[in-house]
Amino acid sequence: MKTWEGMLDGSGLRFGLVVARFNELVTEPLLNGATDCLVRHGVDRDDLHVVRVPGAWELPGACARLADSGLVDGIVALGCVIRGATPHFDLVAGEAAAGIGALNRTGRLPVSFGVLTTDSLEQALERSGSKAGNKGWEAAEAALEMASLYRELP
Repeated sequence: MKTWEGMLDGSGLRFGLVVARFNELVTEPLLNGATDCLVRHGVDRDDLHVVRVPGAWELPGACARLADSGLVDGIVALGCVIRGATPHFDLVAGEAAAGIGALNRTGRLPVSFGVLTTDSLEQALERSGSKAGNKGWEAAEAALEMASLYRELP
């Protein structure tokens, strides 16, 4: 039986970090966590490309352009959508997830989903570096493992 498995070694790999500015109080710690993860796992800081977009709605388009650029081996999409009193949350969160998921399914390169979808600011802050860890780190770790796996797969 042949088994392929990605490693958490970022040597020689290049990553795009596409981060939404909306809810910056949350997305900046996510970006810091993702950057820290990649650098600690051997990715050279010069091989990190940060792309800033207005909000989560714009993440899929920027991720697609970056994927087509040939500049990176993997992408980490980072954003935060907090539920409000209107259906806006469902539309933005749903389209961000659908767009990033569709891009990821093309198999060109891995795109990890580091978009928080929470009911409150408190929940978002917990997931961006306090009680519940840093989901930016986790998304970067997934992208790193998948980029390593993609190098091995035929």
